[in-house]
Parts: sequence; structure tokens; C-alpha cells
Amino acid sequence: MKELAAVLSDVSFRYGNSDDGALHGADLKITKGECVLLCGASGCGKTTVTRLLNGLIPHYYEGNLQGEVTVFGKNIRDTAIEDLAGTVGSVFQNPRSQFFCVDTTAEIAFGCENMGLPEAEIRKRLSDTVADMHIEKLQSRSIFSLSGGEKQKIACAGVSAMLPELIVLDEPTSNLDLDAIGELREVIAAWKAQGKTIVIAEHRLDWLNGLCDRVLFLEDGRIRNEFTGDQFFMLSDMQLHEMGLRALSARRNYLESETGLLRLSDCACADTITLENFVYSYGKEAALNIERLELPKGAVIAVVGHNGAGKSTLTKCLCGLQKRFRGSVIIGGKRMKPRDMRRCSYMVMQDVNHQLFAETVLEEVMLGADEGAEERALTLLKKLDVLAYKDRHPMSLSGGQKQRVAIASALLAGKKLLVFDEPTSGLDFRSMECTAKLLRSLEQDITVLIVTHDMELIDCCCTHILHIEKDASAAIPKHL
Repeated sequence: MKELAAVLSDVSFRYGNSDDGALHGADLKITKGECVLLCGASGCGKTTVTRLLNGLIPHYYEGNLQGEVTVFGKNIRDTAIEDLAGTVGSVFQNPRSQFFCVDTTAEIAFGCENMGLPEAEIRKRLSDTVADMHIEKLQSRSIFSLSGGEKQKIACAGVSAMLPELIVLDEPTSNLDLDAIGELREVIAAWKAQGKTIVIAEHRLDWLNGLCDRVLFLEDGRIRNEFTGDQFFMLSDMQLHEMGLRALSARRNYLESETGLLRLSDCACADTITLENFVYSYGKEAALNIERLELPKGAVIAVVGHNGAGKSTLTKCLCGLQKRFRGSVIIGGKRMKPRDMRRCSYMVMQDVNHQLFAETVLEEVMLGADEGAEERALTLLKKLDVLAYKDRHPMSLSGGQKQRVAIASALLAGKKLLVFDEPTSGLDFRSMECTAKLLRSLEQDITVLIVTHDMELIDCCCTHILHIEKDASAAIPKHL
């Protein structure tokens, strides 16, 4: 009989700041060396299961826990979280939440140092991990200069270096481009070959075909169905969509297109937003170099490029949020200053936790909105399927639900330039579809830029593609 890595016995959990249970009567056995995928709509309980396995519940997240959870024979109630660290490694949806160092090399080594390993062993593990994950170029870099995808790679490397028995990943590809996802797949395949037990909570599913031994479908805090890996990846796109899951079929990879601006559909865009001398560096490292670019006003533009290409930097400069930036934005013949761009734009950041301030979801959405906008706010929350949480504290929501609240805030802000940085990173199929529908329905004088690796979202709502890469000296528009 195979050794059990983790067991959940009739487990229910309700967070302390919520009236609703996040998990109801869950029974689950995971054998050593197994790779298990947890899937389901946002808020279904996937992240709660991962927090039970790594001990964050009940030692960090307070609430009412019923039932028993054991990991390699250790009862999580009775085991201090630091005593689980050498057994369970975690990669969170937001990698910044697990960083302790400002230097990438030190961050990868931090976990091993915290375990008290000899210096020679730490250096060996560091070298092996960097080589295995192909992240030589990310060594000795400032954490603050990394893109979201690069931060995720460092988080994975820090966990890998500790050689844990069980590795738990929560939305690990949320900010990764397709090439980086392929590299992560190779890392997980290597972990699996080493006999590691792997549990992955994920919305983007196609890259896991051939890796997962078992797939658990969660709905409303319950394990509704269980598949073998082969059974699950034989399901049709229609069957997956009915379950609220993303499709498995391949989408066009827009990273294979030439750099510059490409029109995808007809768009009545007569005016332009002109960017001039968009040059920016982090210290000695050049992050952006665009001499001139004309963006169609009133379009929905996907900004694509490999991790580290400068996508987020471009949008921050455009919104007047980057200090020491001296480029120009010209709208309607007027040369705009950074403070002008801050007044006319609204950005939903990659990490929405940075911009959630109010006590309730409804109050959050109403921040900055015109008086009398409550009815519109309620309508938006309903369309984004978060109306039921209007009286909840925003920080008590799941990652995908927070994302939708931030999107509602942006749509209600009354700005003419909306920028979304990875807005669907934590969204299931239905939520992504609702978001795409709302973006398509915006008034024609509102320009939307979406920094994304989500090819499905691009196909659903974008009129143009702006492809930038770090090596491109300038992005020249192809069609307007």
C-alpha cells in the first residue's frame, strides 16, 4: 500500500471574517508522489485546501475548523507551522507575499538558511536550482525590478531549493507567459520524477495535461467530482465551460507575432494617444525604449510580451505613476503632464491587494465614483458575480473575487483611460467571460489597455494587440 502524504477527514472550515463556509465536509487522501490538480470557479475552496496542507490554516488564518488534517503523519492542529516548513513548500498566487529578501539570490537561498543547512549545501542547492529552472539571468537582481512572472519564478526556485516532500502551488502561472509556463512544467515534471508530492490549484489547465495523476473539481466548498488525469483532459471545451472551467484547446500565441501594433478587428478609432520618448531604466538596467507609438483612442488593446519585456513599466509611465519618467503623452494635440495622466487614467494593478481600502465591497467600488452612482455600482457587481459579497470586507474575498471588485471600481471611476495589469490572472471561465463582455461594452471614447498573458481573454474582447519586447528599440504601429 502506498504511503499517504496528506489526509483530510470530514474537514469543514469557515474564515473568521465570513459568515459562509469555505469548505464543507471534505474527505481527501493524497498518496506520496502523486500530482493532484484542484480546479473550480473562483471562491470554490481550492486555496483553502492548499492553506490546510501547508498549515496556514489554522495557524495564520483564523476561523472555525472541524475535522482532521494530517500531512506525512503530522496533525496540522498540533504541529507548529515552522515545523512543517521542511516538509511542505508553498508557492502563493502573489509571490511578493512570501519574499523576505530584496536580492534574488539571497531570496532563493533564504529558506535553506532558515533551515540551518551548512553553507556548502546551501551553495550547491542554489546552483542546482538556478540551473534546473534556467534562471541564470535573474541572479543577483533586485526583487523590486522584476516583472510579476519573474517574481513567480524566484518564488518557485526558493521552494525548490528546500527540497520539501510536499509542494503546494496556488495559481502558479497567473503571471507567466507561455514560454515561462513551459519552463515551469519542466520543473514540476522534475519534481515529480524525484518522487515529490505536488498539489496545484489552478485556472489555466492545458499546460498540466500529462502531469496530473488526479483532478479534483470543487464547487461551493465541496469536492464535487474526481477524475484521473487522462479522463479529465479528454473532456471537451463545452463540458469544461459548463463546469465554469477554462478551455483546453490551444489559442493563438500572440507572442509569435511581430513587435508593434496589430489590429484584430474593425474599430471606429479616429483619434490617437501618442507616446513619445518612452524611455525608462531601473538603475543601469533599461526597462523601456519606445521612440514613438500611436495608440488608437477608444480601442481595447492587449499589451503582450515575454516576462520582463516592460509591459507593466509602460503602463505605469502612461498613467503618470513612475517617478523620474520624462516621456510625453499627447492626447487631442495637448501634451499631457504626469499629473494630467493621473487625473484621466485608472489602473488596476497586478496585485490588487495594494488598492483595496474600504470596509465593504460596495464602499470599495464607490470610492472615487460620482454621487448617486450606487445603483450603477450594484449593477456592475451583479454583472461581475460579486453582488452577494457587497457587505463583506474586500480582503476576506478570494483572489479572483478581489480582482473583480477592483475591475468594478475601475469601470465606475469615470476615467477615459483604463489600464488593467493581468486582470484575469485569478479568474475562472465565467468570470473572465463577464469581464470581457463588460470591456467590450464600454463607451467608444474610453481607451482600455490590458497587460495580459491570457490569450482567451484577448480573443474575447480585444480590438488591437501591442506586442513589445525588451530587445525592440521601438514599437511602430502597423495599422490604425
